[in-house]
Amino acid sequence: MTQARGAGASGVEVSARGVPQWLAPVVEAVGTVRPEQLSRFLPPDAGGRQSAVLVLFGEGEFGPDLLLIERSAALRSHAGQPSFPGGALDPEDGDPEGEGPLRAALREAEEETGLDPAGVQLFGVLPRLYIPVSSFVVTPVVGWWREPSPVRVVDPAETARVFRVPVTDLTDPANRATLVHPSGFRGPAFLVHDALVWGFTAGLIDKLLHYAGWERPWDRERTVPLG
Repeated sequence: MTQARGAGASGVEVSARGVPQWLAPVVEAVGTVRPEQLSRFLPPDAGGRQSAVLVLFGEGEFGPDLLLIERSAALRSHAGQPSFPGGALDPEDGDPEGEGPLRAALREAEEETGLDPAGVQLFGVLPRLYIPVSSFVVTPVVGWWREPSPVRVVDPAETARVFRVPVTDLTDPANRATLVHPSGFRGPAFLVHDALVWGFTAGLIDKLLHYAGWERPWDRERTVPLG
């Protein structure tokens, strides 16, 4: 399925035209997946902090990959966690029901990683999800890194590390496990690039791999504790 959304005054556009063929399963999944297929935590009828993340697929030295960051340990919410670039919507981003999440995802990614948004082609928007622990209502915006630009830690107070993870590392059963949180929470986890990816980010990656048909059988009984 090809998604397309016309550009507004801001020039933000969502289109799958011209994305590489290997991304076709992701385009299809993004266009058809339902909220309840992605998470059991769905936004409340009212309230929550509107935010967006950029799920950015690129092609690096080791093939298709995803751009991730490690959040600063000094942050108030989700400190030290690997995550997608992203954050809360600012008033200037605009309507959360319209192009606001698109602008916020690109703006936050630029602020956190230094990437050039002009090289990013947005091709899909996933249903809004909810992170109860921080009350974030998150819109995942999915893009193709058509013209990659250098990335780095822009502000150490916000970001500890910026890194690209090959999709083959994420699908490798040896890098997969079930995380066990002290609270009793259990969820998918990825042990990649000296990082333990868990929580919202791991859950979304897990579902994208599954619905894109990229998931390989892995040992769900293998557990890793947090901390």
